[in-house]
Amino acid sequence: MKKTLGVFFPLYTTTLLMLLGAGLLTTYISLRLASINVSGTLIGAIVAANYLGLVIGGKVGHFLIARVGHIRAYVSCAGIITAAVLAHGLTEYIPVWVVLRLIIGLCMMCQYMVLESWLNDQSESNQRGMVFGFYMAASYLGMSLGQLVLMLQTSLGISTLLLIALCFSLCLVPIALTTRTNARHLSPAPMELRYFVSAIPRVLAAMLFIGMAVGAFYGLAPVYTSKQGLSTQQTGLFMAIAIFAGLVAQLPLSWLSDHYNRTRLMQINAFLLIIAALPLALLPQIDFHMLLMLGFIVSMLQFTLYPLAVALANDLIEPKRRVSLAACLLMAFGVGASIGPLIVGALIPFLDGNILYAFIAVCGMLIMTCGKNTPKAGSQGVPDAPVPHCAMPGSQSNAPLSPSSQPTFNEPIIHETITTTKQTPLEQ
Repeated sequence: MKKTLGVFFPLYTTTLLMLLGAGLLTTYISLRLASINVSGTLIGAIVAANYLGLVIGGKVGHFLIARVGHIRAYVSCAGIITAAVLAHGLTEYIPVWVVLRLIIGLCMMCQYMVLESWLNDQSESNQRGMVFGFYMAASYLGMSLGQLVLMLQTSLGISTLLLIALCFSLCLVPIALTTRTNARHLSPAPMELRYFVSAIPRVLAAMLFIGMAVGAFYGLAPVYTSKQGLSTQQTGLFMAIAIFAGLVAQLPLSWLSDHYNRTRLMQINAFLLIIAALPLALLPQIDFHMLLMLGFIVSMLQFTLYPLAVALANDLIEPKRRVSLAACLLMAFGVGASIGPLIVGALIPFLDGNILYAFIAVCGMLIMTCGKNTPKAGSQGVPDAPVPHCAMPGSQSNAPLSPSSQPTFNEPIIHETITTTKQTPLEQ
């Protein structure tokens, strides 16, 4: 464990600083727009633009890393993000903010690809689970700290943007100074979307609905809390606890996922999500401490749906297609995460902030429906299924974002599916 931390400490530090800035930016933008009475529709459009950027960034990132290498790709993207963050302070014209969020989402996807492909390439197969476990912990910790930093802010002015820009600037330092630069170049596997739509349509649909719920939460939960009358500091605490819930839930879920039927687990999880979300959807005002408790439970349940769906999909697909499967699952999640904020944002002016949790409850119902006729693992699964549990922090840190970096794939399968070439950079 100490050796793993020591070897990859620069990359973990970079991840923590990057996610600290990203988590703070997401909440800041929602609160800032709500404070100047921007409509929920426009707030949703800005959040959707970020996720759309993440989807587009998958292709752009691979090209960029292949052309200029890991370090240059990361540094250039961090520079663009820093400039885009500061540009938010120059204007409040919403179409400009939409474009800025699209650019930030695209560049952040490139950064994720650099970090995850680098970690994957530099770790041995027998230590990859621990390597990515620390990576996930750094991601969650960074996002949670971003919300806590927000609690220290007395206003939503330019000083917050400067802090965010500072985080994205400082995250350059560890990765620029690291000496571990010999990552190889891999060409991506084909996506095979048509095959997966016919083979696992319900799992892909469930992933779409999961993305809708998670995307809506990250973008519009701060709007919900502002309509509940919470201060900026209280909103920061609420978001920090909600994100921390995702980290807390991963260990028990990983055990349950390996010992019980995953289809049934996903249905139970979705049902409990509906029950937990209903009070937040129906009650116009909730005591702050009760709000924190319910928010923790809802977030814990919704953040564990993604890894369950990933594991279930891998149960039903033969090993040689799993790299392509990861790309399709992430695409379904990204599309859903773009749609969810748009729907909720459009409904908020008419149905108030409670519609966010009503929407999450509806997504839970749809996920339950998708699980009803999904084949059980083993009924049409592959011989080596099930695969290990795979965590997801959500929002900007939808890891693992790059198919070949997933610790759930065995190295022989990856090298069977992906063609290795000679250069230094890599991925997706």
